[in-house]
Amino acid sequence: MVEVIGIHVDLTSDEIGKSHLDDRVLAVMREIPRHLFVPAPLAAAAYSDGPLPIGFDKTISQPFMVALMTDLLGLEPKDRVLEIGTGLGYQTAILARLAAQIWSVEVVEEFAIAARTRLKALGLENVTIRVGDGSRGWVEHAPYDKILVAAGSRRPPPNLLEQLNEGGRLVMPLGGPEQQKLSVVEKDDRGVHIRELLEVRFSELETVV
Repeated sequence: MVEVIGIHVDLTSDEIGKSHLDDRVLAVMREIPRHLFVPAPLAAAAYSDGPLPIGFDKTISQPFMVALMTDLLGLEPKDRVLEIGTGLGYQTAILARLAAQIWSVEVVEEFAIAARTRLKALGLENVTIRVGDGSRGWVEHAPYDKILVAAGSRRPPPNLLEQLNEGGRLVMPLGGPEQQKLSVVEKDDRGVHIRELLEVRFSELETVV
């Protein structure tokens, strides 16, 4: 799986602006058992090069995309991270091995319950998950050093920008449902700066009314 990720990096290096990913990210992806984070009937395909359905019209992201989004965050061991879109917890597990504390918001209650079980089984105690509207973030634990959003939006949700530390970074797909770009959003004392990378397709960020 990690070797295939390397091939994707080579093919997209001009778009993503780098020729290799952080070795720490790739090491963790070698260690975290991806088959534990897909529905049991799909376990045999867990290390394939592509997304897989996990129910409720959602998918677990392609391994390359998980690796790239994690790499783009530029995680440090002390970082406090907000994740939007827990799913069954695979991306969460990767983040938990690379940062100090992860708060994750999932709109589907069944996913949140399943993710808690899987993460606990791996002994990952630095993750807290709640069910809710990801576009609102999790203000009680803000500010965050890094934010990862596994769903698309036409623009960065204002609540998430407010909860991002100055000097922090947010990685998410931006654009409409038919045309999205994986983007890095950075916040400093001069404002918010957006860098668009390669074209992607994610489900749209759901809001709860």
